[in-house]
Amino acid sequence: MAATVFYLDEIPAPGAVAVLDGPEGRHAATVRRIRVGDPITLSDGRGVVARTTVVGAQKDRLELEVLDRAVAEPVSPTVTVVQALPKSERSELAVELMTEAGADLIIPWQASRCVANWETKARKGVEKWRAAARAAARQSRRAYIPLVADLHSTSDVVDVIREVRARKGIAVALHESGGGSLKELPLADAPEILLVVGPEGGLDESELREFTESGAAVTLLGPTVLRTSTAAAVALGALGALTPRW
Repeated sequence: MAATVFYLDEIPAPGAVAVLDGPEGRHAATVRRIRVGDPITLSDGRGVVARTTVVGAQKDRLELEVLDRAVAEPVSPTVTVVQALPKSERSELAVELMTEAGADLIIPWQASRCVANWETKARKGVEKWRAAARAAARQSRRAYIPLVADLHSTSDVVDVIREVRARKGIAVALHESGGGSLKELPLADAPEILLVVGPEGGLDESELREFTESGAAVTLLGPTVLRTSTAAAVALGALGALTPRW
Protein backbone atom coordinates (compact mmCIF):
# COMPACT_ATOMS: atom_id res chain seq x y z
CA MET A 1 0.00 0.00 0.00
CA ALA A 2 1.33 3.45 -0.90
CA ALA A 3 2.31 5.64 2.02
CA THR A 4 0.11 8.55 3.01
CA VAL A 5 1.30 11.94 1.72
CA PHE A 6 1.66 14.99 3.93
CA TYR A 7 3.16 18.38 3.15
CA LEU A 8 6.07 20.13 4.83
CA ASP A 9 7.57 23.39 3.57
CA GLU A 10 11.19 22.25 3.93
CA ILE A 11 12.22 18.60 3.85
CA PRO A 12 15.59 17.76 5.47
CA ALA A 13 18.25 15.50 3.97
CA PRO A 14 18.15 11.70 4.35
CA GLY A 15 19.08 10.59 7.85
CA ALA A 16 17.64 13.70 9.49
CA VAL A 17 14.40 13.90 11.46
CA ALA A 18 11.56 16.00 10.09
CA VAL A 19 8.86 17.42 12.36
CA LEU A 20 5.30 17.47 11.10
CA ASP A 21 3.18 19.76 13.29
CA GLY A 22 0.52 22.42 12.87
CA PRO A 23 -2.62 21.47 10.88
CA GLU A 24 -0.77 18.72 8.97
CA GLY A 25 0.59 17.19 12.16
CA ARG A 26 -2.79 17.28 13.91
CA HIS A 27 -4.49 15.71 10.90
CA ALA A 28 -1.87 12.96 10.70
CA ALA A 29 -1.75 12.14 14.41
CA THR A 30 -5.37 12.75 15.46
CA VAL A 31 -7.53 12.18 12.39
CA ARG A 32 -5.47 9.57 10.55
CA ARG A 33 -4.14 8.04 13.80
CA ILE A 34 -0.68 7.48 12.35
CA ARG A 35 1.67 5.81 14.81
CA VAL A 36 5.36 4.99 15.31
CA GLY A 37 6.62 2.71 12.56
CA ASP A 38 4.10 3.84 9.94
CA PRO A 39 5.47 4.96 6.56
CA ILE A 40 4.71 8.49 5.37
CA THR A 41 5.60 10.24 2.14
CA LEU A 42 6.53 13.87 2.69
CA SER A 43 6.38 16.48 -0.05
CA ASP A 44 7.00 20.21 -0.11
CA GLY A 45 4.20 20.57 -2.69
CA ARG A 46 6.76 21.87 -5.20
CA GLY A 47 8.07 18.51 -6.42
CA VAL A 48 10.38 17.31 -3.63
CA VAL A 49 9.27 13.92 -2.29
CA ALA A 50 10.75 11.92 0.60
CA ARG A 51 10.10 8.47 2.06
CA THR A 52 9.95 8.60 5.84
CA THR A 53 9.15 6.44 8.85
CA VAL A 54 7.43 7.74 11.98
CA VAL A 55 9.82 7.61 14.96
CA GLY A 56 7.80 9.74 17.38
CA ALA A 57 4.10 10.53 17.70
CA GLN A 58 2.13 12.94 19.88
CA LYS A 59 -1.47 14.15 19.59
CA ASP A 60 -0.58 17.05 17.29
CA ARG A 61 2.94 16.27 16.10
CA LEU A 62 4.93 13.54 14.35
CA GLU A 63 8.67 13.02 14.13
CA LEU A 64 9.77 11.36 10.90
CA GLU A 65 13.10 9.86 9.93
CA VAL A 66 13.86 10.78 6.31
CA LEU A 67 14.95 7.66 4.40
CA ASP A 68 15.50 9.19 0.97
CA ARG A 69 14.59 12.29 -0.99
CA ALA A 70 14.02 12.97 -4.71
CA VAL A 71 12.43 15.45 -7.08
CA ALA A 72 9.40 14.31 -9.08
CA GLU A 73 9.37 15.32 -12.73
CA PRO A 74 6.49 17.69 -13.55
CA VAL A 75 4.04 16.51 -16.17
CA SER A 76 4.04 18.07 -19.61
CA PRO A 77 2.30 19.91 -21.12
CA THR A 78 1.21 21.96 -18.13
CA VAL A 79 -2.50 22.70 -17.86
CA THR A 80 -4.04 25.87 -16.45
CA VAL A 81 -7.78 25.95 -15.75
CA VAL A 82 -9.67 29.23 -15.76
CA GLN A 83 -12.72 28.27 -13.71
CA ALA A 84 -15.81 30.47 -13.63
CA LEU A 85 -17.08 30.62 -10.05
CA PRO A 86 -19.57 27.79 -9.43
CA LYS A 87 -22.47 28.05 -7.01
CA SER A 88 -21.24 28.05 -3.42
CA GLU A 89 -22.21 24.46 -2.66
CA ARG A 90 -20.18 23.19 -5.63
CA SER A 91 -17.32 25.69 -5.59
CA GLU A 92 -14.75 23.71 -3.62
CA LEU A 93 -15.89 20.47 -5.27
CA ALA A 94 -14.75 21.90 -8.61
CA VAL A 95 -11.30 22.60 -7.16
CA GLU A 96 -11.06 19.13 -5.61
CA LEU A 97 -11.98 17.38 -8.84
CA MET A 98 -9.62 19.34 -11.08
CA THR A 99 -6.80 18.91 -8.56
CA GLU A 100 -7.29 15.16 -8.49
CA ALA A 101 -7.43 15.19 -12.31
CA GLY A 102 -4.07 16.98 -12.54
CA ALA A 103 -4.54 20.75 -12.97
CA ASP A 104 -1.28 22.67 -12.51
CA LEU A 105 -2.70 26.17 -12.05
CA ILE A 106 -6.27 27.17 -11.17
CA ILE A 107 -7.57 30.66 -11.91
CA PRO A 108 -10.91 31.67 -10.35
CA TRP A 109 -12.88 33.85 -12.74
CA GLN A 110 -15.79 36.20 -12.11
CA ALA A 111 -17.67 35.60 -15.38
CA SER A 112 -20.66 37.74 -16.29
CA ARG A 113 -23.18 34.91 -15.78
CA CYS A 114 -21.78 33.61 -12.50
CA VAL A 115 -24.39 33.24 -9.78
CA ALA A 116 -21.63 33.47 -7.17
CA ASN A 117 -20.09 36.89 -6.64
CA TRP A 118 -16.71 37.29 -4.93
CA GLU A 119 -16.36 41.04 -5.33
CA THR A 120 -16.46 41.64 -1.57
CA LYS A 121 -14.98 38.33 -0.42
CA ALA A 122 -12.35 37.44 -3.01
CA ARG A 123 -9.58 36.82 -0.47
CA LYS A 124 -11.73 34.44 1.58
CA GLY A 125 -12.82 32.58 -1.55
CA VAL A 126 -9.28 32.17 -2.83
CA GLU A 127 -8.10 30.93 0.58
CA LYS A 128 -10.86 28.28 0.57
CA TRP A 129 -9.85 27.17 -2.92
CA ARG A 130 -6.19 26.92 -1.89
CA ALA A 131 -7.13 24.81 1.14
CA ALA A 132 -9.30 22.58 -1.07
CA ALA A 133 -6.47 22.17 -3.58
CA ARG A 134 -4.02 21.22 -0.84
CA ALA A 135 -6.39 18.65 0.67
CA ALA A 136 -7.18 17.14 -2.73
CA ALA A 137 -3.50 17.01 -3.64
CA ARG A 138 -2.84 15.05 -0.44
CA GLN A 139 -5.73 12.70 -1.18
CA SER A 140 -4.41 12.00 -4.69
CA ARG A 141 -0.78 11.82 -3.48
CA ARG A 142 0.50 14.64 -5.68
CA ALA A 143 4.06 15.93 -5.41
CA TYR A 144 2.90 19.28 -6.75
CA ILE A 145 0.06 21.23 -5.17
CA PRO A 146 -1.65 23.25 -7.91
CA LEU A 147 -1.32 26.97 -7.51
CA VAL A 148 -4.55 28.94 -7.09
CA ALA A 149 -4.33 32.47 -8.45
CA ASP A 150 -6.17 35.54 -7.24
CA LEU A 151 -9.63 36.29 -8.62
CA HIS A 152 -9.54 37.28 -12.32
CA SER A 153 -11.89 39.45 -14.32
CA THR A 154 -12.74 38.75 -17.96
CA SER A 155 -10.12 41.27 -19.11
CA ASP A 156 -7.57 39.46 -16.92
CA VAL A 157 -8.49 36.16 -18.58
CA VAL A 158 -8.05 37.75 -22.02
CA ASP A 159 -4.52 38.75 -20.97
CA VAL A 160 -3.78 35.19 -19.82
CA ILE A 161 -4.97 33.80 -23.16
CA ARG A 162 -2.71 36.19 -25.05
CA GLU A 163 0.26 35.28 -22.86
CA VAL A 164 -0.30 31.55 -23.41
CA ARG A 165 -0.59 32.03 -27.16
CA ALA A 166 2.58 34.16 -27.18
CA ARG A 167 4.41 31.21 -25.60
CA LYS A 168 3.07 28.90 -28.38
CA GLY A 169 0.58 27.28 -26.04
CA ILE A 170 -3.01 26.32 -26.84
CA ALA A 171 -5.99 28.08 -25.26
CA VAL A 172 -9.37 26.35 -25.31
CA ALA A 173 -12.73 27.83 -24.33
CA LEU A 174 -15.11 24.95 -23.63
CA HIS A 175 -18.56 25.75 -25.00
CA GLU A 176 -21.47 23.94 -26.60
CA SER A 177 -21.20 26.18 -29.68
CA GLY A 178 -17.74 24.81 -30.43
CA GLY A 179 -17.26 23.45 -33.93
CA GLY A 180 -14.59 20.88 -33.09
CA SER A 181 -13.35 18.57 -30.35
CA LEU A 182 -10.20 18.44 -28.24
CA LYS A 183 -8.78 15.56 -30.29
CA GLU A 184 -8.69 17.82 -33.37
CA LEU A 185 -6.27 20.26 -31.72
CA PRO A 186 -2.45 19.82 -31.85
CA LEU A 187 -2.32 19.23 -28.10
CA ALA A 188 0.59 16.79 -27.97
CA ASP A 189 3.02 19.37 -29.36
CA ALA A 190 1.91 22.25 -27.12
CA PRO A 191 4.19 23.36 -24.25
CA GLU A 192 1.14 24.39 -22.23
CA ILE A 193 -2.65 24.24 -22.43
CA LEU A 194 -5.20 26.68 -21.05
CA LEU A 195 -8.78 25.55 -20.43
CA VAL A 196 -11.53 28.13 -19.92
CA VAL A 197 -14.61 26.74 -18.17
CA GLY A 198 -17.69 28.96 -18.12
CA PRO A 199 -20.39 29.25 -15.45
CA GLU A 200 -23.64 27.29 -15.25
CA GLY A 201 -25.26 29.85 -17.54
CA GLY A 202 -22.49 29.47 -20.10
CA LEU A 203 -20.21 32.01 -21.71
CA ASP A 204 -21.97 35.07 -23.06
CA GLU A 205 -21.43 36.37 -26.57
CA SER A 206 -19.03 39.15 -25.59
CA GLU A 207 -16.83 36.72 -23.63
CA LEU A 208 -16.76 34.26 -26.53
CA ARG A 209 -15.83 37.05 -28.92
CA GLU A 210 -13.04 38.40 -26.70
CA PHE A 211 -11.60 34.95 -26.11
CA THR A 212 -11.60 33.95 -29.78
CA GLU A 213 -10.12 37.28 -30.82
CA SER A 214 -7.33 36.67 -28.30
CA GLY A 215 -6.52 33.27 -29.81
CA ALA A 216 -8.67 30.75 -27.92
CA ALA A 217 -10.30 27.88 -29.78
CA VAL A 218 -13.98 27.40 -28.89
CA THR A 219 -14.30 23.65 -28.46
CA LEU A 220 -17.06 21.18 -27.65
CA LEU A 221 -16.07 18.91 -24.76
CA GLY A 222 -18.43 16.07 -25.54
CA PRO A 223 -21.95 15.04 -26.52
CA THR A 224 -23.51 16.14 -23.22
CA VAL A 225 -23.59 19.43 -21.34
CA LEU A 226 -21.65 19.16 -18.08
CA ARG A 227 -21.91 21.17 -14.88
CA THR A 228 -19.22 23.81 -14.53
CA SER A 229 -17.97 22.03 -11.40
CA THR A 230 -17.20 18.80 -13.30
CA ALA A 231 -16.25 20.06 -16.78
CA ALA A 232 -12.61 20.80 -15.96
CA ALA A 233 -12.02 17.34 -14.48
CA VAL A 234 -13.54 15.66 -17.54
CA ALA A 235 -11.44 17.83 -19.86
CA LEU A 236 -8.29 17.06 -17.89
CA GLY A 237 -9.01 13.36 -18.24
CA ALA A 238 -9.30 13.78 -21.99
CA LEU A 239 -6.05 15.74 -22.10
CA GLY A 240 -4.32 13.01 -20.15
CA ALA A 241 -5.17 10.54 -22.91
CA LEU A 242 -4.51 12.93 -25.81
CA THR A 243 -1.12 14.23 -24.62
CA PRO A 244 1.99 12.72 -22.95
CA ARG A 245 0.62 13.71 -19.50
CA TRP A 246 -0.47 10.10 -18.89
